[in-house]
Formats: sequence, C-alpha cells, structure tokens
Amino acid sequence: MEKTWAKYHLGQVVRHKKHPFRGVIFDVDPKFANTEDWYHAIPEDSRPSKDQPFYHLLAENEDSFYVAYVSEQNLLPDESGEPVDHPDLYELFGEFNNGRYPLQIEMN
Repeated sequence: MEKTWAKYHLGQVVRHKKHPFRGVIFDVDPKFANTEDWYHAIPEDSRPSKDQPFYHLLAENEDSFYVAYVSEQNLLPDESGEPVDHPDLYELFGEFNNGRYPLQIEMN
C-alpha cells in the first residue's frame, strides 16, 4: 500500500497559489476523492494530478465565504498572521492562536 503524506495540517491557514482566496483546512483526502464532473470542469492545462493530497477548506475571498477543495500543489502556507472570518469556523475550531486554529471536535 502506497502512503501519502499531507504537507499541510488541520487548522492551518493556507492560500491558493493562483486564485485570490485563503482558508482553514478542515479535512484532507490522501488523493483525489471528488466527482469526475468536478475534476473535468477544471481546464485540462490546469488540471492537477489526482495522486496527491486534496484539502477541504473553509475559504474566504473579498466577496464571500464558501467551502473549497484544493490540490496540495495549488496551496501555500498563509504568512499574513491574520485570522480567517468564515462563519463556520467555530463549529470545528477554537480561537485563532499563533497562526492556526486548534480542533475543538473529535475526529474519526
């Protein structure tokens, strides 16, 4: 069995390399686990490999809050030191501290 190691961790604030949004990681898939329709909606020249971790983010941009699904290759750590304002954060995480959010629920 091949092992996949995630570069980023739950509660970490990250940003997208190409698009203007950032978010907090709340789940990780060791490799792609979304629908084929979702995958094929990405332009072929930008489509990431499925054999890498994919992250579920409570994301925000200047206009809205949403949930994003992003490949590891398209993420960077957010170095701003600023909290994320997503309204669902406190259902899963505690207060922002030292650049991250501590988990407040027990994960399976």
